[in-house]
Amino acid sequence: MYRNNLLSSCQCGQVKLELIGSPILAAACYCNSCKLAGEHFERHPEAPPVLDADGSSDYVLYRKDRVVFSRGREQLSEYKLSPLAPTRRVLATCCHTPMFLEFNKGHWLSLYKNRLLPDQRPALQMRVMLADRPDELKFNDNIPSYARHSGKFLWKLLWAWVAMGFRAPKIDLTPPGSKTS
Repeated sequence: MYRNNLLSSCQCGQVKLELIGSPILAAACYCNSCKLAGEHFERHPEAPPVLDADGSSDYVLYRKDRVVFSRGREQLSEYKLSPLAPTRRVLATCCHTPMFLEFNKGHWLSLYKNRLLPDQRPALQMRVMLADRPDELKFNDNIPSYARHSGKFLWKLLWAWVAMGFRAPKIDLTPPGSKTS
């Protein structure tokens, strides 16, 4: 393991991801897709909570080239809300733990914040997609909240992509050494 990096793990510890360096940002998403997926995952009796009490999914966004699959890749499986969905959510099948969300052709992964050790979880930097919430949420803090994705959110993603040389690495869930047909 690299020094001073974060570790993401499923609840039983069979799947581990090492997160190198600093995240792009930490955000809470209130979109309908994240809520629907979270509700789906939480229906399994062994699954850990995905949604916060206010209905958000909290993520830590990392460049794909800074995520190392240390252990348990063979335990990972994708879930899509529909066959044409632009995102896939990846969970550890060993303990039904959602691990991350990936946008098609994206250069980052949105890791579920609760998969990091409590003392390693970065502070929330913004809330996005509040327009999808049917009720009016009120917050008593200074964290920026946006109806959709903000310019700041998109700027941070663009800046990370520039730093990656405009690459968008593929995340292959096939375990190393496995044969694919």
